[in-house]
Order: sequence, then C-alpha cells, then structure tokens
Amino acid sequence: MTATARVTTPRTAPAQPADGSRRTAQRAAKRRRNGAAGVLMTPFFVLLTLVFLLPVGTAVWLSFFSDDHPGLGFGPARTVFVGLRSYSVVLTDPTFLSGLTTVGLYCLIYIPLMVTGSLALALLLDSGVVRLRAWAQLGLFLPHAVPGIIAALIWLYLYTPGISPVIDALGKADVTVDFLGLHTTLPSIVNIALWSNVGYNMVVFYAALQAVPREVLEASVVDGAGPVRTALQVKAPLVRSSIVMVAMFTLIWALQLFTEPMLLHQSSQMINTRFSPSMYIYDAAFSRNNYSLAAAASVILLVITIALSYGVTRWTNRVDSAEVSAR
Repeated sequence: MTATARVTTPRTAPAQPADGSRRTAQRAAKRRRNGAAGVLMTPFFVLLTLVFLLPVGTAVWLSFFSDDHPGLGFGPARTVFVGLRSYSVVLTDPTFLSGLTTVGLYCLIYIPLMVTGSLALALLLDSGVVRLRAWAQLGLFLPHAVPGIIAALIWLYLYTPGISPVIDALGKADVTVDFLGLHTTLPSIVNIALWSNVGYNMVVFYAALQAVPREVLEASVVDGAGPVRTALQVKAPLVRSSIVMVAMFTLIWALQLFTEPMLLHQSSQMINTRFSPSMYIYDAAFSRNNYSLAAAASVILLVITIALSYGVTRWTNRVDSAEVSAR
C-alpha cells in the first residue's frame, strides 16, 4: 500500500504597494496641500504685515527714542535712546489716566446698550411683527452709511443751543437740557455712537438669526413658548457666538474713541484735547510734536485692547466649556 503525499501550493497574497512608495505619495500630497494653503493665506499675511505688524513695530521703536535739544534747547535736535522713559511719563500723566477712566465709563454705558439694542431690533425683525421688513432694515442701517465726521456734525448741530430745533422745542415745553454739560457730555457721545452703529450690528444679528433651524423654532411653539420666550430662551442662545463677536468688536472700537469728542470739544468745555487716550495720542503727536510720547501711549492702548479682548475670549470659552460639562 503506497502512501501518497498531498502537495499544497502556497497562496500568493495580492500585491501591495511598498511602504516607501506609500510614504512618498503621502508626502507629495501633504506638500500639495501645504502649498495650496500657503498660496491662499499669503494675501492675509501680507496685509497683516503691512497694516498691523509694521505699524506696531514702528510705534514700539519710536517709543524708545526721543528728540533731544542740547544747549538750553537752542541746539540742533538729535535722536537719543530713552528706554522706558516715555512709558513712565504716559502712565504717570493724570490726563492720560483720566482719559482711560473716561473711556472705561464710556464702555460701561455704550457696549451693553449697543449689544442689547441691536439684538432686540434683530429679534423684532426676525419675529415677523414688523411690516415692510426690508425698508425697516434699510432705515436702521442707513445711519451707518453716514461717515462718522458727518454724523458728529449733525448731532453737534442738534446739541448746540440757539440753533438746535430739539433744544428750542424742549424750551417751549419749559424743559432745559444742556446736552454738552458736565453730566450729559458722555451720554451725548454715546448717543451719537449708537445712532451710527446700532443698525450695522442689527444686520449682523439678523443674518445670524436667519441661520437658526426653523424646526427648532417650530418645536418651541409646539411646547407652548410665546414670542418673547422663544426670542430670549431659544433664538438668543443660538446666536451667542455672534453676540460675543459683536461685543468684542464694539469693545475694540470703543477703546479708540476719537471722532465724536474731537469734533465736540470746541463746543463744550467738558471735552478737552486729551479727553480720551486716542485724543491724548493725537495731541502728543501733532500739538506737542512728541512722537515718542505718542508712540508709547499707542502701545499702551494696544496692550490694553489686546488684554481685554483676550479676557473676553477666555471668559466666553470658559462659560461654553462649563455648559458642555453640565450637559
């Protein structure tokens, strides 16, 4: 009896690309993606360098130098390194500190009114209660199309006694109001800023509300929520990111308060040439010709703006993380 041996032929696995060729293809694809991203981001970095980094670097450089006039001030001016002296002068100047206090009060009044007012108008338009919605949006946005200088001149006319129809009408009703007095100057400036910018921020909020899913709103109505409750507890939380963005940009612009008080200071004794930090910078550069002082004040204002913006961002992220953890 003969035993037969079964011969098995080994199966061959399907051909696989070599690891080296796979890595080469991945590296080539990564280079293409990075190259495309670099091309698309190049205009941004060019603009960032030209309009932000170079001016900031120039301001920092100028803040460390000052013009010195030897010989009791009659000799030729020479540029000398002064280190942090300009920063010390700015931070110990009572007028600059007073300007920071004024801008702080301005922010406390202006930012809540701006955010809540523009959000309320956007919610009102989105609710469908307002008729002729497109015309209402145009009417609210139109003041923003007016340049800030023109807007300040218009309100200066309305604030000036003797020529203002508003003051004349209030006088006939035995109401005396000094819009540029001791306690009314800052609210008058806030009023100009609100008139100019509330329509723009309303458009931002209204565009964000259009992205809210309609099924969410329909579900809130089915649950018995009225229009006010839907607006405050459903719509507003869903556009929180837009609220934070508007609040941050409003804060940045508020810290640079300049146009309104600059045009009003000639008509009001309550507004001097250093009413705000931006006016202080302008006065130092173009009235006192002290560019080192102006540059130092500019850098300080920039640092304050960045710090406050960073604080708002961190606080918002912390609140969002807490809500996600609570869920």
